Amino acid sequence: MQYAMLIYEQEAALEPDDGSTALSELVARHMAFSRDLGPTRIGGAGLKSTVSATTVRTQGGAKTVHDGPFAETKEQLGGLYLIDAANLDAAIAIARNVPLAGDGAIEIRPLLVVAH
Repeated sequence: MQYAMLIYEQEAALEPDDGSTALSELVARHMAFSRDLGPTRIGGAGLKSTVSATTVRTQGGAKTVHDGPFAETKEQLGGLYLIDAANLDAAIAIARNVPLAGDGAIEIRPLLVVAH
């Protein structure tokens, strides 16, 4: 079964102002994690910060465009992995190893299978 593992973290932890190498170290950990997943990983990517986001919102049939994601949370979606795992327990085992900069969450969601 295919799953999306959505990575939620506080952006501030990923953009240090002190000139540290925290972000490059985290990227290196993700690269190693991706290699370790081997063929289980079928896709994924990191995302740029929320200041670069645009949201198209539909309300009452009208569509409007807004800057930003308007997330009402302390954590933002920072990236994702697409994996092929035997079942949810296997996906959870993989998600437990996703590198994080600090506190955060990995949302595991099965992909919707649509017949063509």
